Amino acid sequence: MELRLILKTIGFTSLVSIGIPGNVVILATFVHIRISEKRLMPPNVILLGLAAANLVVIITKGIPQMVKSFGIQNIFNDYECKIISFMYRVSRGMTICITCLLSCNQCIIIAPPSKSWLPLKKKVPRNITVIIMALCCINCSIYPSCILQVRAIANYTTSEYILYLEFCIHDFSTFASYVANGTVIALRDFLFVGLMTVASCYIVLTLYRHRRQVRGIRSSDRNSGQTVEYTAARAVVLLVSIYVLLFGLDSGLWIYTLFVSRVAPAISDARVFFGTLYAAVSPIVILKTNKKLLTTLKYTQRKGTIEPCPESTTTNVPFSKN
Repeated sequence: MELRLILKTIGFTSLVSIGIPGNVVILATFVHIRISEKRLMPPNVILLGLAAANLVVIITKGIPQMVKSFGIQNIFNDYECKIISFMYRVSRGMTICITCLLSCNQCIIIAPPSKSWLPLKKKVPRNITVIIMALCCINCSIYPSCILQVRAIANYTTSEYILYLEFCIHDFSTFASYVANGTVIALRDFLFVGLMTVASCYIVLTLYRHRRQVRGIRSSDRNSGQTVEYTAARAVVLLVSIYVLLFGLDSGLWIYTLFVSRVAPAISDARVFFGTLYAAVSPIVILKTNKKLLTTLKYTQRKGTIEPCPESTTTNVPFSKN
């Protein structure tokens, strides 16, 4: 087996082995908290949606890539290709949108209670589920071509405007369809990545200003205040930084492919890997920084089953208490 296939097998097997258990643990814990405590704080609703989207990304992209690395060919028929392709595209879009929503929500939380921010502080937390559903509808509406134009790889005539998706192909038929599809997706991606970047910069700037303002406060009070705010802010900014980095690598490789006549298989594999890696890395960050998850899981280990932790303190900081 050549080195490229060995690295591909190791990479995607690791991604699947880490990503699926991590996202399942987050989903199961938050769902049980919601059932047991009759509520789930808005930031954790966002994390629940992110874990669900990540899980679908790994199942629909990571597992097929892993299977392909073992030399298995043509495991999907036309209908399966349409479903897998549609689910992957939508879930990938949701990871972008929900990560953006997470950073914007944290931005709203730490913003001062001024007249310009107050309406958002009141309306956004109450409508997090509605916002996530709206984002899902938007992403579903972007990809009708997956249902209409994706087919299994077989011996039939295709146009020159096709994308190879491992076991399937996406035949756009016309240049106009190809360009329109790429343009809409690129606008969606860069819009939400830009928005999450701006929101994260605002978070960093706001906390920096807050740190300067509290320098005169007693050391013990200052440290306790920083623990809550800085833990939440660092977690959000870390997630966004990871996504922006991986998105940059993915986009850089994509731009490179536009200027070469023949793309090396290693480049295509690397682009898919970086495009899927966030779905496996983000659960690690969430599990390490979300105190509600950590407390519940520790309590679970002591009891042997998932149960809500006895102390259910609430706060508006997404990664610190709830």
